[in-house]
Amino acid sequence: MAEEQKVAHSGRVIVIAIDDSEFSEYAFDFFMENVKHEADRIILVMVPEYSSVIASPGILTDPVVVNELMKEEDHKLKELINRYSEKMKKVHLGGKVKQMTGKVGEAIIEAADEENATMIVVGSRGMGKIRRTLIGSVSDYVIHHSHVPVLVCRHKDHHKDHGHHH
Repeated sequence: MAEEQKVAHSGRVIVIAIDDSEFSEYAFDFFMENVKHEADRIILVMVPEYSSVIASPGILTDPVVVNELMKEEDHKLKELINRYSEKMKKVHLGGKVKQMTGKVGEAIIEAADEENATMIVVGSRGMGKIRRTLIGSVSDYVIHHSHVPVLVCRHKDHHKDHGHHH
């Protein structure tokens, strides 16, 4: 049994950036099917959409609108956390959810540094519609600023294709 203990501690720390897009789901699934190791610790990093909206001046200043956004976003986050917790249970991996604020790319790098990540996993796009127009590509930012290898999972085709994805 002592052997097993050692393995668990030499496990890698994998930061997976997730949001409610199919792209991040694909990235998560790809990692689980192709890259995962038993001893991995997974850090699911989420950056709520409204934090980046509020950070971009002049887009939303109406407190009522911001409040609604935050409520909706909180609800989405809870659903997201539950969905990914289930996914983690299925593959018997331990880890945690880390909620960051600010610009997505920067937040992902910051989370990876704080957790001493071995690797960062991101989808090739996604991160919400408002966000995509605001911040070009998060994956580009992460690739250029990360201190560890980055796995960018390209979605095979940009449509949900349930039947044929092995």
